[in-house]
Amino acid sequence: MGSRQYGQSCSLASALDRIGERWTLLIVRELSLGPLRFSALARSVGGAPTDVLTKRLRDLEQHDIVARRELGPPASATVYELTELGRGLERPMIELSRWGMGLQKLEDVIDLAPSSLPNAVRVILHPPPDLCLSLGLRSGGQSYELRIADCWIDAARGATTNCDVGLAGDPINVIAALVAGEDGEAAVEVEGDRELLDELRSVVVIPEHLREEALAAVPALLAG
Repeated sequence: MGSRQYGQSCSLASALDRIGERWTLLIVRELSLGPLRFSALARSVGGAPTDVLTKRLRDLEQHDIVARRELGPPASATVYELTELGRGLERPMIELSRWGMGLQKLEDVIDLAPSSLPNAVRVILHPPPDLCLSLGLRSGGQSYELRIADCWIDAARGATTNCDVGLAGDPINVIAALVAGEDGEAAVEVEGDRELLDELRSVVVIPEHLREEALAAVPALLAG
């Protein structure tokens, strides 16, 4: 059975023809942080049957949103990565995620996966034009670097040794350290310039109901 299409002369319908199938945007979410092998992508996406994931990747390749690349020795592996066209989905993905926060409760994000942390931070931070810094994140044995400039945040997997600010800990505790300030950082390792960390905290934007729930839950989170 082929992919379902709307068959309408509408740019939104055209976009949904290509990325509207289940799991597709989650694939884009994971590849926005850099190339991944199929096995790592399957773990990061979480829950997608192998045959469905294979089909979604094939469709994304067909539409020039994702490409396969062969790594040379010593890796000698095939990885999937976003094309230039696929990179264009990052900003819509972040904005859609911000909209989705209005549908969430705190209990929905308590078990946030380490691989989802960098994009979660990208979603809650709204950097102004004059904020320029690098933020390192370490969680669950994984490292990420976020570079903030020109009202945007680029994110990638990799070493964080030269970042201006570093946060390490369980994903929910890292989020708490940003949302709740110093009161929320007891379970997080903080490195680097604390003044810049305060600047990051000042540009956190989340729905008020989530902020209230987070502030009320901080003592329990730190105790747990």
